[in-house]
Parts: sequence; C-alpha cells; structure tokens
Amino acid sequence: MFSVSKTCDFIKKCSIIIFKFEGGFDGHSIIRFFKYEFKMKANRYLYHMRIFLVLFFILLGSLSHAQSDLLAKNYFDQGEYQKAMLIYEKLVEKNPNDSRLTLSLLKTYQQLEQFGAAEQLLQQRLKNRSVYPQYYIELGYNYTLQKKDSLAQIAYEKAINYVREKPIYAYSLGQVFSQYSLLDEAVRVYELGMELDPKRDFSLQLARIYGEQGKLEKMFGTYVNLIKINPTYNGAIKKNFSTYISEDPNNEANELLRKTLLKKLQEDPDVLYNELLSWLFIQQKDYKKAFIQEKAIFARRNESLVGLADLAQITIDDKSYAIAEEVVNFIIANAASPLTKLEGYQKLMFIKIQLAESKNYAQIDREFQELFKQYGEGRETYLLQIDYNEFLANYYDKKEGAIENLKKLAKQDLNPYQEARVKLSLGDILVSSERFNEALIYYSQVQSKVKNDVLAQQARFKVARTSYFKGDFEWAQTQLDVLKASASQLIANDAMQLSLMIRDNSLEDTTQTALKTYARADLKELQGKNEEALSLLEGILTEHKGESIEDEALLKMGGIYEKQKQYEKAAEQYQKLIEFYNDDILADDAHYRLGNLYELFLNEPLKAKQEYENILFNFEDSIYFIDARKRFRMLRGDEIN
Repeated sequence: MFSVSKTCDFIKKCSIIIFKFEGGFDGHSIIRFFKYEFKMKANRYLYHMRIFLVLFFILLGSLSHAQSDLLAKNYFDQGEYQKAMLIYEKLVEKNPNDSRLTLSLLKTYQQLEQFGAAEQLLQQRLKNRSVYPQYYIELGYNYTLQKKDSLAQIAYEKAINYVREKPIYAYSLGQVFSQYSLLDEAVRVYELGMELDPKRDFSLQLARIYGEQGKLEKMFGTYVNLIKINPTYNGAIKKNFSTYISEDPNNEANELLRKTLLKKLQEDPDVLYNELLSWLFIQQKDYKKAFIQEKAIFARRNESLVGLADLAQITIDDKSYAIAEEVVNFIIANAASPLTKLEGYQKLMFIKIQLAESKNYAQIDREFQELFKQYGEGRETYLLQIDYNEFLANYYDKKEGAIENLKKLAKQDLNPYQEARVKLSLGDILVSSERFNEALIYYSQVQSKVKNDVLAQQARFKVARTSYFKGDFEWAQTQLDVLKASASQLIANDAMQLSLMIRDNSLEDTTQTALKTYARADLKELQGKNEEALSLLEGILTEHKGESIEDEALLKMGGIYEKQKQYEKAAEQYQKLIEFYNDDILADDAHYRLGNLYELFLNEPLKAKQEYENILFNFEDSIYFIDARKRFRMLRGDEIN
C-alpha cells in the first residue's frame, strides 16, 4: 500500500546525498544518481499507488452503495414506494446475490401491488444452483396476497421439504413463517427440525406459538418442561404466564396452568411444580393455598425458609394479616437461626399492631419488652427497636419516650447505615411532634452519613416535606427540584407530586393562605388526627372555592374517609373532583380510586368498570393505566388477561 512515510524518507535521503555531493561532484554526476535512484524506486511506488487507487475506488463504490440503500429504505419507510423501487432495482441488478436487497425489492413490489414482478424476481432466484429456501415462503406469501391459496400452500410445502433435507434450516424458516403469522407451518417446521435432529430445541419458540394459537394447555406444558430443563428461564417464563393468567382463579388460563402443574406433580414429585403452584396461587391472592405449597417445599428441602419469608412479606404488603400471621408463626417455629427467628418476631409484632385496638396496646408493649429481654437492646435488634418506638409514638401516644429511646439507640455502636435508619425514624417522630428544626438536624445528619445511599435521598425528601409543613415553601421547592432527578423512582415521583402541588397553588394565591392550611391538614393526617384534618380541608372548600387547591383538598378528604372506612363519603369526594376538575392532573387518581371503591367495597362492579374504562379512553399516560386495564378486563369477564 502507498506509504507517505516511505516517500518522505526517500526525499530526505536525496537531500542528504545532494548535500554530500556539493563541491565533490559535478552536475552530471548528480543527475546520473537521481536517474539511477528513481529507476529503482519508481516502479515500487507506482505499484503502491495503483493498489491505493483500486482500494479507494472500491471504498467509494461501497459508500455510494450504502447511501443508495439508505435512501431507498428512507423512501420505503415514508411510503414513497415508486422511488424506493427504482433505487432497489439498480442495487439488485449490481448485487443479484444479496438476499437482503432482493427481499427489500420484493416487499416494495408488493406494496405497489406489482405481484407479477415480485413473482418473476423470486422465480429467477429459485433457478440458481444454490437456493435460499426462504424464497419459497416469500413466493407463497406473494400468492397469498393475491388470494391464490392453493399455489401458496405448494410453495410453503417446498420450503418445509428443505428442513427434511437439512434440519439446520428449521430455525430460520420457522422465524419467517412466524413473521407472516403462518403459525401452523411454523409449528411443523420447528417440530420437524427437532424430530430429525434431537440436538436442536425449539421449545421456547413453540411455546410462544402455542400461546398465540390459543393452545394454552400445550403452551403451559412446554414452558414448564423448559423450566425443568433450564431453570434460568424461570423468570422470563413467569412473565409470559402473567400475560394469560389473572387474579380470578376461575379464569380458563389459571385453571389450565393449575391442572398442568398438578398433573406434572403426580407424574414426577419435583419441588419445581410446588414452586410454580405457589407462584400461581400468589397471583390469584389465594395465599392459604400458596402457604400449603410453601410448607411442602420446606418439608422436601428442609433447608431454607426464603420462600415462606417472601410469602409472609407479600401477605403483609397486601394487608392479608390473618394468613400472614400463620406464615410468620410457622417461620418462627421452624427457624434454625436466632436471626431468622428475630426477623419473624419483628414481622409478627408489626401484624399485631395493625390488627390491634387501643385496649391491646399495653399487651403489645409487654410483648416487645419480652423480646428485648430475650434478644437484648443492642445493634442486633435495632430494627425491632425502631418498630417499637414508632409504635409508642404513632399508636400508644408516648412520643417523648420514643424520642428519648431513639436518641439513646443512635449513640450506640451502630454502623453508618444503621445509624441513618434510626435517625430517619427519630426525625419522623419529631416532625409528628412538630419539633421541625430538631427533625431537620437529624435528616441533615443522615444525608452526610450515607451520601450515596437511597436513605440520603429519603432524608432530603423529608427535609423538603418538613419545610413544607413549616410553611417554608420556597426552600421546600429548592430541595424537591433536586430530587426530581433522583435515582429512586418512588422518591422522584413523590418529589414531583409535592413540587407540582406547591407550584400550582402558589401562582394565584401570593399569600399562600390556602396552601398553608392544606399543609396543616396534611400534617394532622400524618399525626393521625383525621377529624382535625377533615375540618381544615372543609374550610379550604368553603373559603377558597374555585381555587386550584380545591381538587387537592377533595382528593385528600376522599383518602381520609377511606382510612376511616366511610366509603360512601370517600366516593362522594372523588365524584365531586371528577365533576368539577375532570381535565385536571388529579382526575385519573379520582377515577381509579372511585373504581376501586365500587369494585372492592361498594359492590357495584358495573360502575367500577365504567371508571376503569374512563382511564383507558381518556388517560392513556396515567400511572394507573395498566392496572385499570387489568381490572376492566377482569370485570368484563375476559377469559385470558
């Protein structure tokens, strides 16, 4: 290849020689030297230059080819098929063996309904010595577009025959058949490929197609077999299952999956089938049956309580406290390590608090004390101590005692993360006690203690919220603007909502009177003083009627009434919000909450369906869209979700 550096070296060499000749040789001698040197060198450099020029023009041609291809594709994507066709025809003429270009020209002909030209192109390619079998599928599809189904089927059979000769074609041809929704042919190709070459496994592709064909039993069976062969498929396959099953145990897909797993379990008592049954029952929220499966798994393995611990947390999160208590008691009874038992007791105490009435608080206090006697009050039980002091502050009306306890705990030999957790809890109780400045100090300490942890982001949000409670909306806004880009989506969403609420309700009311009242009501709700919160919100509706904060007040009132289980009153607030603010940012919240009330508490499924449908048609960007669609379909009675 032509070398610039070699040329430069040659020139340099010549210069040195000329310098040496100066005064020692006459002009004729110098000329003779250059004639000799160039005679020897010129041929080599001309050879290099020829290679360079050849490669340059090849590259130039390739660039021109790529530009033409890109231009044709752009025309095709924009629907300018005639222009695309003219370019593709030239490209195919120059590159007849490029299957990608051939297929692009073929699809362009079909868009222009030039089926004859498309067929002629394919027939030319099929006359080649080496045939690309996909062309038979393309030929068949071209016949299908002309409603020549018998000719199409002949072409498809020819493609399938190639798999009989070479099973290696099964994968690519199966993909093409699937692409054209020729599912029966795709199944034949995949099954034939596996039959002729047992080393090939197209179970994943077949399971997906069975689902598209509505052959759910076959689909479930194939997927379950796949998990057994390769457990790494577990997560992805459960995700596929979720497309078909629903919370309704009578849903056809749910029934078929349950029967498939029970049949497998009878034939082969593998714990895998218990795990999948447990997962299915959890999706149906049939936690008792899931508990039975998890106990069977533990009995078989007798080594891990992880599945039971996960079930316990799921039932707690879903507020199914009765079954949660059963699961936790089983964990405590069977735990091999003190730490697992302690974690079980922590969950158990949480459940008891949620189920307790005020008359039970003294007994709960005594049970906590018994646990501290057994496990101590050091760093090992710091989470249990946090729960205990939050119980004292939020339920037992002993805030001062809780504050003192947590201050002592924060001074113990804790690691930075543990200390941050304690101080976050302490700050929350101080906010509830309206000791805002003291709370801000602890939140700031958390931010400096665990700078790169999500706890630091939580602390920053709590600083903003505390400033909001104080009425310092400008500083709160500054903190919230930083948090909008938080790595934690939940914190970012909370920050966005509070930021929008402050900004929207500061524009028309420069004194921020209504916003201060709303923040006060928000604090009262946090303190558990719901009646005082409702009174303040009623005042906003009366004194600031028509102002932008009215929809916020209605939504919060609805939420408080729901907590009090006054579902009719809650529904009334949401209906008012929809009536007067259906174009506002909170309208989808109101529709979704109202739908939940109708579905779960007021026994009006038709009204619930209407509310969910409203979200589907009018609030496509809503965070409730997916769940609303799921609930709407279930109420409509869809068999497959």
